[in-house]
Amino acid sequence: MYSFSILVNKKNPLNPHYIPSDLIEPDIPFYAPGNDPRRLLQREAAIAAEELFKRAQKEEIHLWGISGYRSYKRQEALFSSANGRPGVAPPGCSEHQTGLALDISCPDENYELEESFAKTKEGCWLARHCALFGFILRYPKNKEEITGFPFEPWHIRYTGIGLASSLTLTGMTLEEYYERGLHLPPK
Repeated sequence: MYSFSILVNKKNPLNPHYIPSDLIEPDIPFYAPGNDPRRLLQREAAIAAEELFKRAQKEEIHLWGISGYRSYKRQEALFSSANGRPGVAPPGCSEHQTGLALDISCPDENYELEESFAKTKEGCWLARHCALFGFILRYPKNKEEITGFPFEPWHIRYTGIGLASSLTLTGMTLEEYYERGLHLPPK
């Protein structure tokens, strides 16, 4: 099993055969049909997502899961149909394959994944609170050259509370964390 701090991007692809062994469906509202693999996350990420959504609901924030797990084959199909559209990861390079990433939207955005989500009350709340539950905003604004992906205020990634808090407080991306060797155990 991969660590929650695994770096997946265009330079660090996953094996085409990698499928997380502990995928479950979190008890959160999803804008995906029942039995759709997009409703799945790795167990620990799913539990954290449930807590995040419960807290949001208590504060009258209306978050909806759009896409969690995505297989290599599914990413291959999306990439092929994207015709070079920026922001669509090549197969093996999508964090969704890890089962640790979750795209989120809200009714005010018609459940679409749009940059304008960042300005909704849900998007603002998510940016302020996701680290408390072990998630980071994976593709922040002004870090496109570092991450290799455009700003995606809807894409959160589970790393665990400690790493999520550290990355959020420092403003570092996972790429910067790895570049500095911070993912390695002390010698």
